[in-house]
Amino acid sequence: MLRPPARQTEPVNQPTRRATALLSPRQLDPRRNSLNMFRLVLALGVLVAHAFTLAGRPEPFWQGESIGGWAVSGFFIISGYLITASRMRTHLTEYLVHRIARIFPAFIMSLVVVVVIFAPLGYYHANGTLSGYLTTGNTPLNHVYSSMFLQMGDYSVAGTPTGVPYPGAWNGSLWSLYYEFLCYLAIAFLALLPVVKRSPWPIAVAFGLSVVAQAKVGAVSNLFGGNVDAVLMCKLLPYFLGGSLVYMLRERIPLRAVVGIASAAVALGLIMMWPQWGGQAASPFLAVALLWLATVIPSPKVLATHDISYGVYIYTFPIQQLLAVYGVHESFVLYMVLTAVIVVIPATASWLLLERRVMKHVRTYDHRRVWALAKEEPAI
Repeated sequence: MLRPPARQTEPVNQPTRRATALLSPRQLDPRRNSLNMFRLVLALGVLVAHAFTLAGRPEPFWQGESIGGWAVSGFFIISGYLITASRMRTHLTEYLVHRIARIFPAFIMSLVVVVVIFAPLGYYHANGTLSGYLTTGNTPLNHVYSSMFLQMGDYSVAGTPTGVPYPGAWNGSLWSLYYEFLCYLAIAFLALLPVVKRSPWPIAVAFGLSVVAQAKVGAVSNLFGGNVDAVLMCKLLPYFLGGSLVYMLRERIPLRAVVGIASAAVALGLIMMWPQWGGQAASPFLAVALLWLATVIPSPKVLATHDISYGVYIYTFPIQQLLAVYGVHESFVLYMVLTAVIVVIPATASWLLLERRVMKHVRTYDHRRVWALAKEEPAI
């Protein structure tokens, strides 16, 4: 990061310090940026989007994609940049341990919280008793067991939630985590190729192919027999690889105002011209714009050190559904405000009591035992 200009004893025609910060080229400081805040904003965007659907209202769309869809795309772009950074500086085994530790404990805990707190309240509200809760399909135990490896088996628990505009799903936000983890695996094994760490071209080619796959998603769907997972990977993988590509090019892309604004303009143009695949093609430009903003927009100190965005993302949906069970959704503004206020509690608890502790343990664990069992990374 550039140092501020020295104080002058005589007045000169120089830009202010704030203007200098906005215009000067810089790289993303991994410890001083606003990406935690941006992820929280994206999680709140998902909250707003789902509020429409779960209240029985039409969700706003732009260029063929919902607000929630664009927010999820933003998550994948940021993840692509950060996760690629993690992979490029760590051994494969260490990388996988970190990724599993970051995503699985809080995810599994959210499944448990749903079957222990949210679903029983919904079941009691519908039946006036908890009798039969443990044995009514989809049983609570099966809800956790069938979904614990990220691919959601059944979103309902014991026939709940019912009597709501969007019945049969307690946590519809969790679907994207499976595809995000597949992206983690993709970059994990792609980086086994030595050339990937030396040159941006392999990831650039992979990104280009992924955009073509989305542009021809109908043909890809036919090749995979209509497999929904293949279709969704065509949609989401380009966003992740767009962030990855920008990481590989980070030393060649100065994060200055003209670059950030121009990138946003190019991204907007691509999205407007080609709604089906323009967002995917625009993902590197969106990444540059987001990273530039993350260097110039200050983040509250509490958000810089405490990342509750994951907790907000995984607990918003069940809170919204439970509020809908009790009719709060009929007052739409109150519904959104209450959700935003309440979700801070489980999100903060998840971060302080689980996510942060697990990651701290993993980072301080003596990996020599793991390395003793792990072979050298294969050079393909």
